[in-house]
Amino acid sequence: MSPWTPPAYADPATFTERDLTLDAAARTVPGTLTLPTHPGSRTGVALLPGAGPFDRDGTSGPNKPLKDLAWGLATQGIAVLRYDKPTANHPEAMLEPGYTMTAEYVPHGTAAVRALAEYVDRIVLIGHSMGGKIAPKIAAEEPLVAGVVIMAGDTQPMHHAAVRVMRHLAETSPEAVPPGTIELFQHQAAAVDSPDLSPETTDLPFGLPASFWLDLRTYDPVATAAKLDVPILVLQGGRDYQVTVADDLPAWRTGVPNATVTVLDADNHLFFPGTGPSTPADYQAEGHVDPEVITTILNWLP
Repeated sequence: MSPWTPPAYADPATFTERDLTLDAAARTVPGTLTLPTHPGSRTGVALLPGAGPFDRDGTSGPNKPLKDLAWGLATQGIAVLRYDKPTANHPEAMLEPGYTMTAEYVPHGTAAVRALAEYVDRIVLIGHSMGGKIAPKIAAEEPLVAGVVIMAGDTQPMHHAAVRVMRHLAETSPEAVPPGTIELFQHQAAAVDSPDLSPETTDLPFGLPASFWLDLRTYDPVATAAKLDVPILVLQGGRDYQVTVADDLPAWRTGVPNATVTVLDADNHLFFPGTGPSTPADYQAEGHVDPEVITTILNWLP
């Protein structure tokens, strides 16, 4: 695998990086603070990775989309803090009883905001995928947050989306979907929907414990975002088959009418531009976050 190389819009000569740690909920995670040499703004950004045991860079195959974002924004004078999720070095924790989206994101997301507040006056959360879904919850609980950027934030129930995605992959990448997979996900989604779902329920989507799905039932990202008194930017890739223009974006448009919504037609789930239907192979091909993402965020920043 080729080593990661910076995108053309990132100039490492314009910023410095330092390691730090975030301590929350009895777990310490490592992070990186990217500080522009000549700050162009007193606004800083904290990055929230997507679902799964992602590191601070959002590493996916040869790609590091969150590092692209951090370096691209820092080149333009914006301080950025990014960090490993608690499960990045302990992915087995995702399968343990008691694991929830809230517990994985909120304590360290809040700690990131407070750590960044030592360097800037205003802080914006930028969350990708599940990080975008949970960003409004962190903003609702942490008054230091002055704005939220939701990148490919899903609104369709995750277990329903899983069935949809499997059907899509069965059509576009059949080799990636063994026989019976769709039926299995349908069965598991029904278990999540069941009023009998309890902490003891097993055989649920992705092997995640019942605690995860019970926690999701209590959280409405759109309703939470609608109550925020801060600017919100929703970014959506037009070629994204995981979080889609048809299935997820309408809820942001109608439920958060004051949000700024931008669709980047050429972009996939990682916000890498391309052509034709997006497939899982996209994530293994070397690429970088669309420079239009950087420009859109910079033009919007409060």
